[in-house]
Amino acid sequence: MAMLKVTDLNVYYGSIHAVKGVSFEVNEGEIVTLIGANGAGKSTTLNTVSGILHPRTGSIEFEGESLVGVPAHKMVSKGIALCPEGRRVFGNLTVRENLEMGAFTRPDDEAKETRREVYERFPRLKERRNQLAATLSGGEQQMLAMGRALMSKPKLIMLDEPSMGLAPILVQEIFDIIKKLNEDGTTVLLVEQNASKALSIADRGYVLEVGRVSKQGAGIDLLHDDDVRKAYLGG
Repeated sequence: MAMLKVTDLNVYYGSIHAVKGVSFEVNEGEIVTLIGANGAGKSTTLNTVSGILHPRTGSIEFEGESLVGVPAHKMVSKGIALCPEGRRVFGNLTVRENLEMGAFTRPDDEAKETRREVYERFPRLKERRNQLAATLSGGEQQMLAMGRALMSKPKLIMLDEPSMGLAPILVQEIFDIIKKLNEDGTTVLLVEQNASKALSIADRGYVLEVGRVSKQGAGIDLLHDDDVRKAYLGG
């Protein structure tokens, strides 16, 4: 059984039909990526799964339980964490305080242990733990956003455009971290404009075009698909 199963999802912004009958699934232990151009419906899909937006029709199931109508703030207790587009760290709080915000549902002793694990995974966050998040570089803020999401010990982490605005060397570092996270047992749903990077680490991928799934398959197959190469990988 799929860990996350999305079936025939339709989402509107007012009268605009943004997501049109999208279906996909994520199995436990996988990295699954949604790729596509700006405005294809990737982030809208992720925000609907996470309860920020509500579908007009369609079903979303996580471990066999419907998520439709579940408020966003209840997702964490179900084992789902969203690392949002644009990082959205709390700039006027320290690194440590940001991480603590990610663990608000967990007992203090567990949160302390998880924070130690996050510092091991992101040594730079440990070095800067007393620094205000607003003073971090873009790459460090992305690591903090991911670290904050991991503080809830999610079964599924959803990452929305983690490489956006980062220098190429940092992009590689972020993708290495995502791969390692997955190897350590976290299931990943990744929305990403950098299609080649996303497909190179994904078990499976779905291509979204104007709100619909136009292609799906193994990450490696999509990476070598002629249509995908022309549209998203520069030929």
